[in-house]
Amino acid sequence: MASNPVGWFEIYVEDMQRARSFYESVFNVTFESLMDPTDDGLEMWTFPSDMESYGATGALVRMPGYPAGGNSIIVYFSCEDCAVEESRVPQSGGSVVRAKMAIGEYGFISLVKDSEGNTLGLHSMK
Repeated sequence: MASNPVGWFEIYVEDMQRARSFYESVFNVTFESLMDPTDDGLEMWTFPSDMESYGATGALVRMPGYPAGGNSIIVYFSCEDCAVEESRVPQSGGSVVRAKMAIGEYGFISLVKDSEGNTLGLHSMK
């Protein structure tokens, strides 16, 4: 691959308001509606993004027939210090699966569950 392998991600949720509240609280961001909810229940809200910066962006998605949780894909969010975002997880309706731990020369990670039961990773160099 000549470029970064991740170009977009989607986190499937069942309760959009609860999920938005969780991610907005943990990462101190505000989501933007990607589209109006459709008649069949599809709803998408995007993370803030800057197309000129490194990394991929994505969205919270509520789609009937695609339940949250139980997935085997982990998206890692870049952080200044993953302990900061990790500390916000329990009060935001999620849980810490694995507290901040060193991964050698590659920095540190935390594994957490969001308010919908999805596992996500937090990564930082300090």
